[in-house]
Amino acid sequence: MRPYSLLWACLLSIGVTSQVSAQTNSSTQTDADETVSTATNEAVTADAIPDGNSVVEQQDSKHPRIDALKDLKNLNSHDLKVNANASQPDSVKDPLQPLNRELYQFNDMLDRNIARPLAVQYVQKVPGEVRSSYRLFRKNMGEPWNAVNQVAQGRFSRAAKSLGRFTINTITSLGLADPARRLGLGTEEESLGMTLGYYGVPSGPYLMLPILGPSTFRGALDYPAESYAKPMTYILSNNNQTGLALGQTFWSGIDSRSNLLEVEDVLQGDRYAAIRDIYLQRLAFQIAEKKGRGQEAVSFVDDDTDDTIDSGDTP
Repeated sequence: MRPYSLLWACLLSIGVTSQVSAQTNSSTQTDADETVSTATNEAVTADAIPDGNSVVEQQDSKHPRIDALKDLKNLNSHDLKVNANASQPDSVKDPLQPLNRELYQFNDMLDRNIARPLAVQYVQKVPGEVRSSYRLFRKNMGEPWNAVNQVAQGRFSRAAKSLGRFTINTITSLGLADPARRLGLGTEEESLGMTLGYYGVPSGPYLMLPILGPSTFRGALDYPAESYAKPMTYILSNNNQTGLALGQTFWSGIDSRSNLLEVEDVLQGDRYAAIRDIYLQRLAFQIAEKKGRGQEAVSFVDDDTDDTIDSGDTP
């Protein structure tokens, strides 16, 4: 849990610091402008002076993120019971859209200035074989957690395959290669949110998380659960390797971001809406596939809607 908390604190401080700095500079400039224009202001008539309500409205408009937070109080139990999917209207699947869009802009700022440049350098400087081995290692360390969720879902044969993958790959290559796949043992992504969805627990509305990106109310449970469930957490914490744990979390994010460099141009128009619908569609397909009904979730939206994004473009 500590690596996620520290990463959040470091990156969020960037946004907070920049905002405070901008407000300070704006305040200084405003003071100077008021000094220069004192004589002009004295000539302003009483009709041109805004009343108290106008001043409050102007102050609120300067803080759209604070205004967006007010949408949280409008959520009710019905909103939380929705099972969000791409075919639903925005008011159903995304009632927190103003707040989510503000968080998306914040994440996009971090992505453009930090994550994407690092991902580009990562791809250019680190050989593909090294990146592939690191990716396989991370995936292999998640197999025990996959097996736990598959047991919870009652899919015992699938859990045995996940444990078999972990055993074979760890013994033969420390997880840096994937010989288990050549033996017919493919991987299957699992999480606490998917297990809850497997049993019909509603996802709740779409939620954009700071730094972590697209999620739902149900999916947000994955991060604290996985921080305790992944073996790497205990390996590093037992050796008091806080810095190494933070580095591993940071570079796993950069590695994941590098996977999207080749497909990010697919998103056209309203990127926020495209990312949201792709995420919800992929999530619905994964859960339906575990139930043997994956084809039911292939269509992005209702059949009577033509202007859709092809599911093959899912990053």
